[in-house]
Amino acid sequence: MSDSTEAAVAAAVRNLIGRHIQAQDAGDSEAVVALYTADGVLEIPGADPISGQEALREAFKGWAPTQPQRHLGGNTVITSWTEDSASALSDVVFFQRGEAGWAVGVVGRYEDTFTRQDGTWKLQRRKTTYEA
Repeated sequence: MSDSTEAAVAAAVRNLIGRHIQAQDAGDSEAVVALYTADGVLEIPGADPISGQEALREAFKGWAPTQPQRHLGGNTVITSWTEDSASALSDVVFFQRGEAGWAVGVVGRYEDTFTRQDGTWKLQRRKTTYEA
């Protein structure tokens, strides 16, 4: 794989992660679900895996923000890639604004697997772990 292909894959993966975060913080469950494959899976601590777009849609609707929030994702490292698949690790910090101002709710990590379908990158699996 050429350096330019590697750079294109990395840019597409980072863009998808950012789009997911912004849509989730906006409470746009349809936009979030559109980023997953039809058989996409989300794993979060303390719950059974959420599989498929309909289950993901219901989960993200249930998590719609009731007050301002921000997920800040960063330190993304592409751990493997081909022209049609990739894996990445990203750190994430979740902030929520309450009466006392912004507070850190969770510090964690995303372990993501992506695939390219019909020229569009999609999340195939996200495993979330919490550090604090």
